[in-house]
Amino acid sequence: MSWSNAYIEAGCDEVGRGCLCGPVVAAAVILPENFNQNLVNDSKKLTFKTRNYLDSYIKDHVKEYAIAELSPDFIDAHNILNASIHAMHLALDQLSIRPELILVDGNRFHPYQFIPHQCIIKGDAVMLSIACASILAKNYRDELMMKLHEEFPYYGWSTNMGYATKHHREMLNKYGPTVHHRKSFRLDYSENSAEKKVKNQKSAK
Repeated sequence: MSWSNAYIEAGCDEVGRGCLCGPVVAAAVILPENFNQNLVNDSKKLTFKTRNYLDSYIKDHVKEYAIAELSPDFIDAHNILNASIHAMHLALDQLSIRPELILVDGNRFHPYQFIPHQCIIKGDAVMLSIACASILAKNYRDELMMKLHEEFPYYGWSTNMGYATKHHREMLNKYGPTVHHRKSFRLDYSENSAEKKVKNQKSAK
């Protein structure tokens, strides 16, 4: 479903707002008129296998797409809402096609280059371009968190993707925050740092 066939629409969504660590990631997608993929849905409702398949399919069949991320330091300095919106702006900056209407998942957005925008609550469940953006953003961020997991394996980022699971919080209490944690978020942790443990392990080898 699209908002209107009269405009070049760019669907935008972000992933990672509620995480304790890692970047916030946003994607922008412009679909062709004949785009038709029945499996596309809100990325949170898709299996890992389906989402991976759709990630490749979307990249191969859309008119244009772009992905952007912003670091925990930026989130701490500007708050998560502003960082999420700015990440969407950065994704839009990368599009070689200028959209005539921006569709945004959620209810908050900052104007972008005098282009009209429409905020849609749960837009990733009703707008095809937003759903595609949510899939690209989630896959990108999940892959990034799995790589970071190799650096700090204690927190379970390969499965919790940085969200505040019981295990993640327990490990924060045990090892403290890493450079990838958002210091402006509520973190319960001890004085020991995970970075210090990693250095100790490396020196012991």
